Amino acid sequence: MSLNFNQRLAVFEQQSQSLEGFGRGIEREALRVTPDGGLSQNSHPYAFGSALCHSTITTDYAEGLLEFITPVAKDVDQLFAYLNDVHHYAAKNLENNETLWPISMPCFINNEDSVELAQFGSSNVGKMKTAYRQGLKNRYGSMMQVIAGVHYNFSFPDGFWDAWAKANQSPLTGKEAQSAGYMGLIRNYLRFGWVIPYLFGASPALCKSFLQGKKTHFKFKETGSGTIYLPYATSLRMSDLGYTSSAQSSLDICYNSLDNYIGSVRKALTQKNSDFVHLGIKENDEYIQLNDNVLQIENELYASIRAKRVQKEGETPLQALDARGIEYVEIRSLDVNPFSEVGITEEQVNFLDLFLTWCAMTPSESISKLQSQHFSENLNKVVTEGRRPNLMLEIDGKEQNVAAWGDWLTGQLKELAVVMDKESASDRYQNAIAHIAPRFASPELTSSARILETLKEGDLDNGRLALNLSKTYKEKLIKQNYQVWSDAFFENEKIISEKKQKEIEESDNLDFDGYLQNYFLNAQKK
Repeated sequence: MSLNFNQRLAVFEQQSQSLEGFGRGIEREALRVTPDGGLSQNSHPYAFGSALCHSTITTDYAEGLLEFITPVAKDVDQLFAYLNDVHHYAAKNLENNETLWPISMPCFINNEDSVELAQFGSSNVGKMKTAYRQGLKNRYGSMMQVIAGVHYNFSFPDGFWDAWAKANQSPLTGKEAQSAGYMGLIRNYLRFGWVIPYLFGASPALCKSFLQGKKTHFKFKETGSGTIYLPYATSLRMSDLGYTSSAQSSLDICYNSLDNYIGSVRKALTQKNSDFVHLGIKENDEYIQLNDNVLQIENELYASIRAKRVQKEGETPLQALDARGIEYVEIRSLDVNPFSEVGITEEQVNFLDLFLTWCAMTPSESISKLQSQHFSENLNKVVTEGRRPNLMLEIDGKEQNVAAWGDWLTGQLKELAVVMDKESASDRYQNAIAHIAPRFASPELTSSARILETLKEGDLDNGRLALNLSKTYKEKLIKQNYQVWSDAFFENEKIISEKKQKEIEESDNLDFDGYLQNYFLNAQKK
């Protein structure tokens, strides 16, 4: 007989050090914008070194889309010290009076051609990164690709998996127990991950220029002079307008085991798409996409959560997972928080720690294809109308409204918070859930509602609000002090990153065609 929640909680409470020493990392994306709120047309700032090799500052899709990356931290205060320091340095060294866009949906963009793809130098690996982005542009358009988010990377200590095996009465040990446990977490995140955009989604509105004249089935309302919104939306970034792909809707990615997951993603990497086949691979001898499969590479799989493992040189993400199992999970459903100068708050991180631990502890049955579709429908409902009164969600055959699901979930999270606070000798988790839980019954307290109320009350444009915030935050970031790093650290990292890029470029011994051929041949190996 399987243990109930309280029995499982007791196992973790008794197992020393199973609920402390979490590994945490943050990747925050932010557009560089001009003083009038347009997308920067300038190259990656000189002070930031090589986007290909820098350890903390790179670019994502576009040359103007910065990405800040923290090292792994075992302490939340240390995590935010890293994040604040990289923002402080960036704010001081932005050129041409540029600022960082503090929301997920893009600034005013005149047309898609004004979005320059990120450049990574003349090496084969650098060219592949840009060619991959060219493929994304040709497949989905550039507007979708300049939406910004915050990714949260999270791992448990080894002791957690010993407790997990005991609580699950499982004979698995080592990396097998760890991978099975993380896959269970992922399945529960697919079931209940809608709570993240509900609570923290902050993109209920967008600039009309984002649509570029395209038709949409959404019945938008207007405010200001060029802002459109959905009255009950939480995260348009996560909607069909945002970071989704209709081409991937037919994929049957299976999360019932690590082997199932790897096999289903490998299948997607070889599955053809008629539209992409029609597009072609080269035009005037230049790559317009890496290949004509549904996924060019693993990174193109759009998902709200990913299983991850640090790769060795020459490995693909799937090969790393196959060889050594899951090391951590990446949460990808967080909007940039416009109420924070670094895009996320400590309270959010504390809630994520709590919620992800609950997802791993709680029984997690296999998910059928029909259930997977159901969970996707729940997520789509929440991102477009999550604050609608009495919105109903069905999970594993049970239908309740958002408030009822939230009440049930927070009841268990509050119990878990007490145990986790004992482990950490603090009250951070109890404080986080106490402050956040009321949002389930009172949607006006959510981030999206607060943003929308600000826009409607002042008849403001999304862009004007964001631009004002970006200038305020830049001043605030410049005034703060370093907590961990220094100017000398970043100046040295610039030099090191440029040296690494030069070494990579000088070590190439194949032309780009040969490099890609070898890459995809190697990627097929297990």
